[in-house]
Amino acid sequence: MLRNRRNEGLFGLALVAPFVAIYGLVFVYPTIKLFMTSFTDAPLIGDGNFVGFDNYARLPSDRRFGTAVWNTAYFVLITVVPGTLVAFAIALGVNRLAGRLQAAVLALFFLPYILPVSVVYLLWDWTLNFQFGIAMYLFDMLGIARIPVFKSTAWFMPAVGMITIWWTAGFSILLFLAGLRTIPTEIYEAAALDNAGRWSTFRRITWPLMWPITALVLTIQLISQLKIFDQVYLFSVGGRPNDNVVLVYYVFQRAFQSDQGGRAAAVAVVLFVIVIVVSVLNFQLTRLSGGRDR
Repeated sequence: MLRNRRNEGLFGLALVAPFVAIYGLVFVYPTIKLFMTSFTDAPLIGDGNFVGFDNYARLPSDRRFGTAVWNTAYFVLITVVPGTLVAFAIALGVNRLAGRLQAAVLALFFLPYILPVSVVYLLWDWTLNFQFGIAMYLFDMLGIARIPVFKSTAWFMPAVGMITIWWTAGFSILLFLAGLRTIPTEIYEAAALDNAGRWSTFRRITWPLMWPITALVLTIQLISQLKIFDQVYLFSVGGRPNDNVVLVYYVFQRAFQSDQGGRAAAVAVVLFVIVIVVSVLNFQLTRLSGGRDR
């Protein structure tokens, strides 16, 4: 019996070992190396001298770093909660459909999610480009002045936020739809027998039972939008990249454009800590809110 348990343990370790090795090589080692590099003046490639906390001490006085923090926080504010609410509302509507119509509508909303970011950029550049965008021709027909959406600091982040919600809503809709389908129909039938209205049914049944899925979507969206880079980088081409810089874009500028690997690593560590802290706080807050709703 003891030998069988030992053999099972060795077999389990053999199955887990490849994953542990790959995880350590791909995540643990680079993370440790990132922290070590952040305390040096190393370039992008190669070693550097130990400088202690100098790279971190420079950050509060770095204007571009402050701009990146503000832009990242602003982008999270205009995308995470609005995107979650939009996806939830669409999922509620799709859930009322049936058969092929439901499948067609769901595919229509999910299609943007599978598009690569380069295609998303081209689609919306053709739509909102100041010189040849389709929307600009519509503005001309309506007598509205053209708006340089991607070259204006005031319009850039809201436009990219709207595009991001359109692009990523499909996955959140799927999660919400899966959650809605797990709610037993008997609960709604009992509510109907009690003459509960739609709003009362939603507030007292649907919303509390969907709160775990909502918390999951909020957490996924929060982590994703804190790491925003691709859309900002592409839509900033020909515009004002230093005014629209976000944290990951700032890491890119320091590492690949200024060849300052140590300073880029320090910013990456700050972002790493922010993602962990904000994610944990979001999880705790959503759990407490869900507990009160129940």
